[in-house]
Amino acid sequence: MTSLLLVSQIAAVGLCSDRRRELRADGPATVLAIGTANPPNCVRQEEYADYYFRVTKSEHLTSLKDKLKRICHKSAIKKRYFHHTEELLRGHPAFIDRSMPSLHERQDIMASAVPELAAAAAVDAIAEWGRPATEITHLVVTTYSGAHMPGVDWLVASLLGLRPTVRRTMLYMNGCSSGCAALRLAKDMAENNRGARVLVACAEVTLAIFRAPHEAHVDTLILQSLLGDGAGAVIVGADPVSVEEPDFEMLSASQTTIPETKHVAAGQLCEDGLHFNPSREIPSLVRENIEQCMVDALSLLGIGGSWNDLFWAVHPGGRAVLDSVEEGLMLEPHKLEASRRVLSEYGNMSGPSVIFVLDELRRQQERKGMGVIVGLGPGVVVETIVLQATDSQKKI
Repeated sequence: MTSLLLVSQIAAVGLCSDRRRELRADGPATVLAIGTANPPNCVRQEEYADYYFRVTKSEHLTSLKDKLKRICHKSAIKKRYFHHTEELLRGHPAFIDRSMPSLHERQDIMASAVPELAAAAAVDAIAEWGRPATEITHLVVTTYSGAHMPGVDWLVASLLGLRPTVRRTMLYMNGCSSGCAALRLAKDMAENNRGARVLVACAEVTLAIFRAPHEAHVDTLILQSLLGDGAGAVIVGADPVSVEEPDFEMLSASQTTIPETKHVAAGQLCEDGLHFNPSREIPSLVRENIEQCMVDALSLLGIGGSWNDLFWAVHPGGRAVLDSVEEGLMLEPHKLEASRRVLSEYGNMSGPSVIFVLDELRRQQERKGMGVIVGLGPGVVVETIVLQATDSQKKI
């Protein structure tokens, strides 16, 4: 009797194992479509210092204004987009008065602005994908711009008309690495759920961190000169069907935290919004550690040789950050052209930025062979996704 029970248990385990294999995809996750979106309010970088000091009623701080003009001139940014306008700021004086609590007012605005921006990018991606939104099975949403229950993921699903059974995941406060982190999760979901189609949507509005200049907080000028608003969306799925035309296969995904860097890119929600304090150490830390991070991420795939043999989608965290990656990997200048163009045209949009860079690589036709997405965020964390470009002839 005991032996019969044991045999039946072994058979059941075998059936479960076979069933698990059947539920997984046969091939790797792929990037099936990409979408992007920005708010309509565009400010040219050469005009930003005048705009910023005017809307914050701070034109009497002439030395700080001159400093911001110098920072903007060196930023390699041409323009940025923002949800907030002069009219909105005039209607909310607490946003520019550091002594007044304003988190509640900011949250009220971001509650609709963030999901609407994310949904606009998602609509763009779904249109390129060519299948109905109701065939999305999983949704991964990221933002640092506010926090609500139900979250941005629930609102995006509602705006897009996704099925009630869509499996939602919400990531808050992952900073500039959030786009890469979301793609890493999407890869796992697509490969472990046969037929899954995962929509990644990353959206940020800088109203969360907008505040007036102050002589005691000169570092505020760095963020005000660098960050912009935007949203990026990607549809990820394995084993593409006939109507789908993937741009990239996702071969591996990894994450490395540089030790003893908790203080380097720290942020906290306060009564007057999100306070984020990036350290001046970031460029040197990236330069000193980026190559080892890439070795660790790519060696498992047997990838070696020159880093210049790969294409690169590096988070455009700023001119100094891109210079540090270029120097640390000894890349030829044109290798980061897509990242530098996104920085120039949009500024640093945090998590959505790498999605814009992937889209730019497609437009520049700089996606032959193998390549790497690199996300950099608080921690300091380095997210790495290794890609294989397809022979897609998709018109973008």
